[in-house]
Amino acid sequence: MTCKEAEGMVMAYIRHDMDVQQMEEFLEHIDQCENCREELEIYYTVEAGIRQLDADTDTDRYNIKGDMEADIMASRQHIYSMRFLCVLKYAANTLIVMSLVVMLLLQARIWWQTGIF
Repeated sequence: MTCKEAEGMVMAYIRHDMDVQQMEEFLEHIDQCENCREELEIYYTVEAGIRQLDADTDTDRYNIKGDMEADIMASRQHIYSMRFLCVLKYAANTLIVMSLVVMLLLQARIWWQTGIF
């Protein structure tokens, strides 16, 4: 991913409006590129400030950088969870197909023994 692409995805990331694949590529780029990470911090700070003003909360206790890091960690956890679910889905599908094959083979054996085949 290029810096230009990452910069274009910053607001989509902040608003949680991207799929898992895009999020994974974006976070990998943010980890490697300090300029894009700073860009994310700036946009995140502005967005959090606007949300804070809209909500009329106390400004002294708000940790924007900490919230951004927590959001990044939550995004990574979401990516890992989706990967796990994908692997689980493939494993379940494999077991289902294998079960069907075994059932068909057992049924064919029964038909063979009874003389249908």
